Amino acid sequence: MRCDHRAEDALRPIRIQRHFTRTSPGSVLIQAGGTSVLCTVNVSTDLPPWMDASKGSGWLTAEYNMLPGSTCPRKKRDREGKLDGRTSEIQRFIGRSLRAVMDMKKLGPRLVTVDCDVLEADGGTRTLSVTGAVVALVDALCSFEEFFDGKKILKDFPLRDTVAAVSVGMVEGKAVLDLCYQEDFTAAVDMNVVMTGGGQFVEIQGTGEKTTFDEKELASMLALAKKGISELTVMQKTCLGEDFLFEKT
Repeated sequence: MRCDHRAEDALRPIRIQRHFTRTSPGSVLIQAGGTSVLCTVNVSTDLPPWMDASKGSGWLTAEYNMLPGSTCPRKKRDREGKLDGRTSEIQRFIGRSLRAVMDMKKLGPRLVTVDCDVLEADGGTRTLSVTGAVVALVDALCSFEEFFDGKKILKDFPLRDTVAAVSVGMVEGKAVLDLCYQEDFTAAVDMNVVMTGGGQFVEIQGTGEKTTFDEKELASMLALAKKGISELTVMQKTCLGEDFLFEKT
């Protein structure tokens, strides 16, 4: 039995609340167990300096931060644009995951900025950020009527599919899904997996923290990840309702 009494193949209880703030066209509060992340998405025409607007393509960038009160003891704020290595790496992880399902040509010369702010941390903050950000991203893009031919009739939507992420690991010799902080801290192997709603892998981050792992253990962790992401995709679809614009589930 796991420390929070879940089965090895069980996700933590997931809650997704859309339209959590008024000031962003896409905003989601997503919670899993003791982890809470606020995901907001904003769109502008201010492309990065290295992009040529005349080419008609856009870009998506992500920022991630853990608020001071999200952990105990208190986490110090990043100051003067100086990010610690972990924060920078997670930002890139989130950005890569979302860009994998975005058609930049269809987006047009726009910059999509995804902000993921951790309110409470109990493991899985990066994976939960990806899963919640997709829902906020759909809402933000749906605010542009040009992507539709008439009311809710899909015309040229720049998001090709959903994407979700989950952690898996080897804890006390067993493969487990969706690690909480205590499990993540003690795991012999820790892995983060990102997949599309259509079942394609986007990224696999796996590390033997305390030991090596074999092919059988890898297969068992990937099987758990696929199961978990399939369930997360269903949750995204349920949350979006009629705004779920993707055939694959």
